[in-house]
Amino acid sequence: MTETRTVEREVERPWRARGIGSVEVLAALLVLVVVFRGPLSGLVSGERPQTWTTVFVSVLVQAVPFLVFGVLLSAVIAVFVPRSFWARALPRHPALAVPAASVAGVVLPGCECGSVPIAGSLIRRGVTPAAALAFLLAAPAVNPIVLTATAVAFPDDPAMVVARGGASLVVAVLMGWLWLRLGRAEWIKLPHRPDLDGAPRGRAFWSSCRHDVVHAGGFLVLGAAAAATINVIVPEAWLQTLASRPVLSVLALAVLAVLLSICSEADAFVAASLSQFSLTSRLVFLVVGPMVDLKLISMQAGVFGRRFTARFAPVTFAVAVLVGSATGVMLL
Repeated sequence: MTETRTVEREVERPWRARGIGSVEVLAALLVLVVVFRGPLSGLVSGERPQTWTTVFVSVLVQAVPFLVFGVLLSAVIAVFVPRSFWARALPRHPALAVPAASVAGVVLPGCECGSVPIAGSLIRRGVTPAAALAFLLAAPAVNPIVLTATAVAFPDDPAMVVARGGASLVVAVLMGWLWLRLGRAEWIKLPHRPDLDGAPRGRAFWSSCRHDVVHAGGFLVLGAAAAATINVIVPEAWLQTLASRPVLSVLALAVLAVLLSICSEADAFVAASLSQFSLTSRLVFLVVGPMVDLKLISMQAGVFGRRFTARFAPVTFAVAVLVGSATGVMLL
């Protein structure tokens, strides 16, 4: 009872009373970088630092607009669209609800950070877990913003957009059907989001935006830095050797997608920068990333429980690698 009252007081407390948050700190850092860009540019006068800075900034500049737009629209959907709408819109038969929920991900312009709490809300509202999980996997990879970002990142390879969308839908449907067959209700811990449930809409909208910006934006910066570091630190001969071996290149980029934990609205620009690798291996990177990465594993464990994540994440990784590889061989 004490914990419940504490949560309620926290929800009711005006956001201004909570002091400076991570979004404000991030904004201040960006302002400082702009103000002191002259002195900072002198620190990167060498060839390698300049290359690192060029790759890092180019990834951020291309990805940030898609990230911001996706965060805003995801917050609108999470706060203003009634959760019961999805339950009414899906077929009652679980086997049919899975592909319907996967296709419904097309209308959710948000990243995987937003799809996890939304999938939890769907389960709480009576949607079959298999359909909610299929929605969770499909939404970050097949929504219009992500597919548009992929087209911008791969202007000379339009088939990458079709391959990414098709492979992601197949993985989502297969995982939903696998859950129907093998999943157990006791593996899932029902979520609770006091910042969205019971709060005024305006405050809930701001909370959702802050949450997604902090998580998605932070991991985007780390992903851009990692991509720039790979381009500068790792010898070109190593990358060429790894890229020349189809199986190793696919596995390497699949694992890299898990480790980098890049937002799905920005990962296409990082994949495009890894030009040493084949389109198939980069497709696997794009299919795996929005479904299995370190931040998603952490978020899923917090929302659905560790027992769920320990079973769901490894199987999703294996299915995504196999489907992505097969799709790349056929279409790219």
